[in-house]
Amino acid sequence: MDRIEGRTLSTMENAPVDRDAAIRVWREYAETRPELADVAEPGAVEQFGDNSDLTDELIELVLHGPKRATAALVAEFAAEGEPLPRIGDHWVACDSTGRPRAILRSTELRIGPFSSVDAAFAYDEGEDDRTLDSWRDGHRRYWSRAAERLGFTWSEDLEVVFERFEVVWRTP
Repeated sequence: MDRIEGRTLSTMENAPVDRDAAIRVWREYAETRPELADVAEPGAVEQFGDNSDLTDELIELVLHGPKRATAALVAEFAAEGEPLPRIGDHWVACDSTGRPRAILRSTELRIGPFSSVDAAFAYDEGEDDRTLDSWRDGHRRYWSRAAERLGFTWSEDLEVVFERFEVVWRTP
């Protein structure tokens, strides 16, 4: 179990993302953007969080709230065989059922150690009380779980991808 905003979260796993639905959503968006006409698929189709409650809480913060940043360990990308994001990349964010909810575009990226996160980034992530202390506490717990799941050891020396994004498309 984990906690967000004083609530206990379930450990119910997320459903797999619906990649076919994500591609349909991507194509709808790309039709409105001539510069994307030749891009058949989004760069990534992902879910925030590692359990259904957390994932749905975070996607709601993206859709209706203050969440305009996210962070991931470089080691997570490596363990999952995924490329690191780049500025300008688009990705589809899904809810815990795997349904696409939004298309996001990366606007700022920085790689640095856990200790390099600042209060402005913690605030832009929009989670909990938006303070640096709560960001550190929550991400220590999250990345400890992720490291165990992916077969590496969590350390505050691991490099983090700090990403800011904008919401460019919402699904109905």
